[in-house]
Amino acid sequence: MKSTIVAFALVASAVAGVAHAAVPNNPVNVQTQQAVASQNNAGKTRAEVKRELVQAQRDGQIAALRSLYQGS
Repeated sequence: MKSTIVAFALVASAVAGVAHAAVPNNPVNVQTQQAVASQNNAGKTRAEVKRELVQAQRDGQIAALRSLYQGS
C-alpha cells in the first residue's frame, strides 16, 4: 500500500515537472503590450471605426463573436 502511494507521488511529481518545464521562461510585460495596443487604437476617426466595423461584419467576425458570447 505504501509503495503504491510513493510510486503515485513520484509519477505525479514527474508529470508536474514536465508540465512546468513546458512553460516558456519569457516573462510577459503586460504594460508594454497594453501601451502598444493603446497606441495602435489611439487617434482613430469615427469614419475609420465605422469602416472597421463594416469590414468585421463582412468577414463574419461579428457573427462569430455573437455565437461565441451568446447566452446559454
